[in-house]
Amino acid sequence: NIGKALDQDVRFRFYNLYLEGRELLGFATIKLGRQPLFIPVAGGLFDGVNLKFNYAGFSLQGFYGGNVPAYQKLELTSDWANNYVMGGRFEVNPFDFLRLGVNYIDKNYKAEDYNSLRLNSDLDPITVLIQSKSNQYKYVSGDIWLEVPELFEISSRYEYDLNIQTTSRIEVDGRIKFTDNIGLNGYYNYREPQIRYNSIFSVFNFGNSQEIEGGVDYRIPKVATFFGKYGYVKYKDENSSRITVGATTEYGSISYRKNLGYSGELDGVSLYTARTFLDGFLTPSIGVSYTTYKLSKDSDSNNIISFLGGLNVRPWSKWSFDLQGQYFNNKIYKNDFRVLFKVNHLFNTNF
Repeated sequence: NIGKALDQDVRFRFYNLYLEGRELLGFATIKLGRQPLFIPVAGGLFDGVNLKFNYAGFSLQGFYGGNVPAYQKLELTSDWANNYVMGGRFEVNPFDFLRLGVNYIDKNYKAEDYNSLRLNSDLDPITVLIQSKSNQYKYVSGDIWLEVPELFEISSRYEYDLNIQTTSRIEVDGRIKFTDNIGLNGYYNYREPQIRYNSIFSVFNFGNSQEIEGGVDYRIPKVATFFGKYGYVKYKDENSSRITVGATTEYGSISYRKNLGYSGELDGVSLYTARTFLDGFLTPSIGVSYTTYKLSKDSDSNNIISFLGGLNVRPWSKWSFDLQGQYFNNKIYKNDFRVLFKVNHLFNTNF
């Protein structure tokens, strides 16, 4: 914050800092350090090791490390026994059109101990050290992807909570190629709330939600692709719906979305465009969105307007520079403006 000093300003965050070796011995990849985690059942950052083996259409991945401290400080956890994440993924590609995967994750997190006033048996206030047990996520999941070229594509996943011993999520997403220029889309999602096992929130009676969405896309070659979707969400005693329409072209995209029902009422329109010049040397981009929303039909409306403008400069294949300005305004953030600058250096490229 250049314009005005804030408490704890400046705060540096380290999101990625790791060493990676690829195709070691022709089949192994290893990452060591602070790194992102990408598996279907979970994500985030951790400090540790990630080892993956690939051979003849099979892959086996395992990871272990400590949870990242608050604000992504560049330090390791001091309690590896209670603050860790571990798991793995086994994936098989028997054919080009079929992929199967199985995942496991165990994430343990222990809150910091703290002192608090409590009443003893004589009803006198005393200071007590509160030591919370570790809160856990422990899931196993499976996923499948299948494609029949020129006909359809479908993906699905299933998640099971090992702590609570119940189904956590069922998800199916697919697209049918009706003609060369028309596609039909479908989506279904059953989801239980993801609550830490030893959290106080686990004692509440939460209801699951089910979501279904259908849509159509129509492509006019060399012009644009137009799309429309309708979604319906069923909660325990309520429901909500949404409508999305828009178009995408080689120059950018435009979309409109409307939400109705229990999740609130929303109307939003967004426009984004980007274009590359001089064989990738310059890529300017600009976007704008306007949204009006309210929590219920009887509530007051709130408006949000946002702009962004940026420029990517790539003078060499291994170096790029990004500059972006962002503006945001609503009743909470009045005229919020920020500038982001990023430098990328690629140690190897495929272009």
